[in-house]
Amino acid sequence: MMDDRELAVVLVSGGLDSCVTAAIARTRYRAAFLHADYGQRTERRELQAFHALADFWGVRDRLVVDIDPLRRVKGSSLTDPAMEVTPANLAATGIPTSYVPFRNAHMLAAAVSWGEVLGAARIFIGAVEEDSSGYPDCRPAFYDAFNRVIEVGTKPETHLEIETPIIHCTKREIIDKGRDLEAPFHLTWSCYRDEDEACGACDSCALRLRAFQQAGLEDPIPYRDRPRYSASEQ
Repeated sequence: MMDDRELAVVLVSGGLDSCVTAAIARTRYRAAFLHADYGQRTERRELQAFHALADFWGVRDRLVVDIDPLRRVKGSSLTDPAMEVTPANLAATGIPTSYVPFRNAHMLAAAVSWGEVLGAARIFIGAVEEDSSGYPDCRPAFYDAFNRVIEVGTKPETHLEIETPIIHCTKREIIDKGRDLEAPFHLTWSCYRDEDEACGACDSCALRLRAFQQAGLEDPIPYRDRPRYSASEQ
């Protein structure tokens, strides 16, 4: 049966947030999946997760973009081997070393270009403000501004809009949404450090593990260390 719904470009890193965002997008749109390689430590494993998710949902339109400038400028522990990935500290404030300078703008620019060619109506990105690591390009104001840029910087007949369906969610709420939509959590990868077993010690692993614990679920991916969090840490 032909799917005649409007098309959405979904940014899919392969992680938990992008998986649930893709599941949400697919309830209303046909999906085209875009993945960015910007020299991140775990790109091999992230790319594997990206294709596994696309295969799971039968997504044929896939694009992997190489954002070489982010690889070259470094400035992040995800792209610079000389920098240490910030250890998990769920009470910490400020921007961690894993912030990649202006990364989401680069990825959105690629998604807009592809979306305009495909005639897409939406771009979905799994940005999270409340329960993220404090990245400045995960704030609603950033996406409001970028939507204005799209409006003035594309063809008159192009009507593309960014949607951030989980931006106000906690990680626990994201897992609840994913469970309701039967999202394939077992195919995702969130660790910033390792590609065979998740480290369990980086900021991304900690946020994910705590959320699964809060939701009363066992995280289905393999961990080298799987810490438990007390009620005070939840």
